[in-house]
Amino acid sequence: MEQPSSPPPEIAKNEHPDQIGFRSRLLRWGIVLFVAGGILLIPVPDGITAQSWRLLAIFAATIMGSIVRPIPGAAVVLLGVTALPVFRVLPINEALTGYADPFVWLVLAAFFISRGMIKTGLGRRIAFLFIKAIGRHSLGLSYALGSTEMVLATVIPSTGARSGGIIFPIAKSLAEAYESRPGPTARRLGAFLMPTVYQCNVIVCAMFLTGQASNPIIARFAQETTGIEITYARWAIASIVPALLSLLLVPYLLYRVFPPEIKHTPEARELASEELRAMGPMKWSERLMLLVFALVAILWMTNRLHNIDYASVALLGISVLLITGVLGWEDLITEKSAWGVFIWYGGLVRMAEALGQTGITKKFAEFSASLTTGWKWWLALASLLLIYFYAHYVFASITAHVTAMYTPFLIVILAAGAPPYLAVLSLAYFSNLGASLTHYGTTPAPIYFGAGYTTQRTWWWLGLITSLVTITIWSLVGFTWWKVLGFW
Repeated sequence: MEQPSSPPPEIAKNEHPDQIGFRSRLLRWGIVLFVAGGILLIPVPDGITAQSWRLLAIFAATIMGSIVRPIPGAAVVLLGVTALPVFRVLPINEALTGYADPFVWLVLAAFFISRGMIKTGLGRRIAFLFIKAIGRHSLGLSYALGSTEMVLATVIPSTGARSGGIIFPIAKSLAEAYESRPGPTARRLGAFLMPTVYQCNVIVCAMFLTGQASNPIIARFAQETTGIEITYARWAIASIVPALLSLLLVPYLLYRVFPPEIKHTPEARELASEELRAMGPMKWSERLMLLVFALVAILWMTNRLHNIDYASVALLGISVLLITGVLGWEDLITEKSAWGVFIWYGGLVRMAEALGQTGITKKFAEFSASLTTGWKWWLALASLLLIYFYAHYVFASITAHVTAMYTPFLIVILAAGAPPYLAVLSLAYFSNLGASLTHYGTTPAPIYFGAGYTTQRTWWWLGLITSLVTITIWSLVGFTWWKVLGFW
């Protein structure tokens, strides 16, 4: 699940919201209230109701609260949802409708599926199989872990569980197997492996509708704004060529500019073989988990043939896991992160939807479009995409970035005359790829950076280099591929 990771160091220094001091918490609340109050002090524009303007203030304050996090992100959103009926913006029954949204239940159910992957050990088995097959060299290790991430992301949108819970422990074990630890021996292997595997995670986030949990919300925003439906299959087909090329080139590039001291890693294959032997043959629970994994993926990819809603498919998978005992009810109700995410996304989806109905985003688009009047659409598209991408430096989660900027930028790009599919897809993928820039860009970033193998300066430098490569690939190769597909 892509959850808001730690805010930028100048704001929070990677502290958990529950551990910050009173003065820091007070400062953050001050920032949130300043945003809300600042908007409310601005005269309401013509054509906009006072009620709609209060909604904008609550939404903006919620987004800012999600960035600076005086309390956990889900709690911030819950306060925002509570403010809607209290300040007579929406009736309580309308304020809560986001929690009935199928996309929100899709994310919740898929989070539970990731619990099954970890509990049964199937995720680790897949990773060790890849390492055994292509882990002969240090570059091959990054490809093996990136490939594991790619397979798991076809169903699991939980980047925290997928990358932080399965991939990271294996990457750390591999580094330590070669006596590479933070400090003098970091460059032996770990300093290369940690940022490289994280960059693969970011690419995989962009690769599938289930790459990370904000992607279904992006699809929702795109459909509400343009009427374009991005299905699971269409998202994957559009991303497959630039994503695979990125997964191939980015690890190689980092291998060249920031090489590990250890190039050959035959012991990694031996370690993988030993782990697989220790795990033994696939258990019954693993086989059932693999069956559900495949069933859910196939039903999502063939949605147009059977028309079963994505959320229904995910809930079907959970039902099978519960009936067969692979997961117990305790596994579901104790998955705190999943329920936190449920509160987070349900509230944001409803507020964003309500804001889109006020006419405020339309006025913003009209004003912004006037700034690019007379520009060629491709020049406006390129400029706005670069601004959108590098704006992620100030966001501590993909979700906050998307909810604050996706719809307004999409409207402005469309107003400039860009083909709708090109605008929808490029913003969707750039929403994810921008997380490559920092050590707080999305949930796994603080996990990999926190291992201590690289400095912040090195992490940001490698992130900037990666961004130049991915922007080039997804702009040139991606746009060309979408042209071949007839999307524009």
